[in-house]
Amino acid sequence: MRLLAGLVCWCLLAAGCAPGHDLPDLPAAAPQAYHLGPGDVVRVITFGEDATTGEFRINDSGALALPLIGDVHATGLTTDALAARIGEALQHDNLLKAPSVVAEVVSYRPIFVLGEVSKPGQYAYQPGMTVVTAVAVAGGFTYRAVQDYASVVRTLDGVAVEGKATRQTFLQPGDVVTVFERWF
Repeated sequence: MRLLAGLVCWCLLAAGCAPGHDLPDLPAAAPQAYHLGPGDVVRVITFGEDATTGEFRINDSGALALPLIGDVHATGLTTDALAARIGEALQHDNLLKAPSVVAEVVSYRPIFVLGEVSKPGQYAYQPGMTVVTAVAVAGGFTYRAVQDYASVVRTLDGVAVEGKATRQTFLQPGDVVTVFERWF
């Protein structure tokens, strides 16, 4: 009986010392329209204007460099807001009277998966991706992995924040997921 009590105490102690257990929960991201950021590739289609139609990458300063109108700030905008901004720039520069502009994301910023997964690395983000789908893309858990939670580093308002995330936590482009190694 004494051995059993000691074993139970040891298990509770070990569980309390599991890697990442003391991380605060990752702040919940409210479902909202996607906001563009550096590294995203956007397809812009301007009806009747081939010069401003094409695929453009948002640069490190957060702008799209478009022919004829120059840099257009894109970071933090939705694709609809970006299309409106490009249309306004085309009107302002007297290039088109009533431009019809559409914008869509071609490729999102990547996510990164580290730790106890078969193939750690950089992977393409897909809308609706969760921690467990990111692990699946990275080849699945290793036999040593803590499978109930992971660490996610996310940039919120320009500040990197680390928190504990469950398997069902939705990811955002640029997130860094770390799967911990269990100790026993």
